[in-house]
Amino acid sequence: MFVNFFHVLRRRGVPATFDEWLLLQEALSENLTDSSLIRFYHLARAILVKTEAHFDKYDRAFLECFGHVESTEELVKIVEAEMLRMPPLELTEEEKDLVDGCNSSAGHTGPPLRRMQANFMEPLRAKSFEPHEGGNRATGIRGRSTLGARGFNPAGVRVGQDWSRLQSAVKIAERRQFENYRDDLQMDTRSMKTALTYLRQVAREGPKDELDLRGTIDATCRNAGELEFVWQRTRKKRIELMLLMDAGGTMTPHADVASRLFSAAKDIVRDLKFYYFHNCVYQDLYTDIARHRTVPAGKVLEATDRNFKVILVGDAYMAPSELFSPNGSIDYWYRNDRPGIQWLMEIRKRFRKTIWLNPEPKRWWDSVPTTQAIRQIFPMYELTLEGLRAGIRALIK
Repeated sequence: MFVNFFHVLRRRGVPATFDEWLLLQEALSENLTDSSLIRFYHLARAILVKTEAHFDKYDRAFLECFGHVESTEELVKIVEAEMLRMPPLELTEEEKDLVDGCNSSAGHTGPPLRRMQANFMEPLRAKSFEPHEGGNRATGIRGRSTLGARGFNPAGVRVGQDWSRLQSAVKIAERRQFENYRDDLQMDTRSMKTALTYLRQVAREGPKDELDLRGTIDATCRNAGELEFVWQRTRKKRIELMLLMDAGGTMTPHADVASRLFSAAKDIVRDLKFYYFHNCVYQDLYTDIARHRTVPAGKVLEATDRNFKVILVGDAYMAPSELFSPNGSIDYWYRNDRPGIQWLMEIRKRFRKTIWLNPEPKRWWDSVPTTQAIRQIFPMYELTLEGLRAGIRALIK
């Protein structure tokens, strides 16, 4: 049942498993949705979606499969006519008291259930309604009565009110209220900071001013019981990170997201080194985004501890000559004796942990020769929240 919905979910990127799908079928066989599309929407989401990051993908898949489902006015009239022929709800006195007790315990101030039945069923059968708007009593519209439409009463019964009786689940999906929870979107500075904090590592640094309790006990025992203090450096969390960022040219449309990443790193990382390049790294790096001040790339690599985490940010999109040929730089006045790919391989060899963040969608990477070549050197991730998290996991593994 609803096999197409399962395929659409997978195509939209919701990692629903076959076991979860079988569980949904079992829930449907138990009639847990009670033939309600809105209940199916919530039930299927609870079973098939593991994280709120996929809620928006689920909504889009739901719209694709069920967006055309709606109740026509004719169908609603038929259902209402059948409801009029239904016998009234019959409850024992104990059951009525129990329901009334639940109503009052929930903080509702409506009348008891037996009076609500009389107010509703008798006029409904007699068809003795007259236009009535507002007020606290009788069946009408925009009032505070327990019966009517488009009003408000937390213990009330809604009559008609077409925008709630038609396409309820589809309208929930149409709101796309979970779009900001998606993790495949380019993110803001705050979410970048949250992801970068996972790079923190605990290290001991500074003067030895913290008592090493275990060391003190061990040294005292070895010293025949004569107390001997052992001191150690304080444990501190720190991140050692180098950012190498492509600036200008095809990266101009992505300047905003690259700037947010830089701002997040600058706020979170105390030991941050950052440099710029244009399209590819050559023998010079730049200390400013306008690329006016240079520093030799070789000296930067030698002066940086190889334990630094390195993140290169760029679209990896350039002419093949810029990557593979000597003097292939796009700037006509610039001469690079070594091809850019050799410099990239040297960066990869120098540091233990390096990744490349690409702001272009992953589906385009295989169509760009230079992107394919760079992916063979560096693990490459999309510059989205999901991609940044995956890259951070690779750096701290």
